[in-house]
Amino acid sequence: MTEEKININVSIAGRPYSLTINKSDEEEVREAAKRVNQAIKDYSNSFEYKDHQDLFAMMSLQFAANSIHLEYEKSFRDKEMLKKLSEIDDLLAEQLSE
Repeated sequence: MTEEKININVSIAGRPYSLTINKSDEEEVREAAKRVNQAIKDYSNSFEYKDHQDLFAMMSLQFAANSIHLEYEKSFRDKEMLKKLSEIDDLLAEQLSE
């Protein structure tokens, strides 16, 4: 069964974009557009720039770095969780063998 698609309009840096997305993704896409616009505003207030391309480049770098950080953090947590589960499994196996 395919999910219902909807058309929405978002504005990024003052430009309108029409998107076709899954209905269940609407809130996330609108929040993403809001965050992109806020990042553009923050960078435009903090740095000198020639055009929006400079702001987009810095914003993209920030979002990519954050994404990589989250991936590393998740990987670390997954490894730690597997280690703890293995320890619990060993303890349970030891208790059951007695």
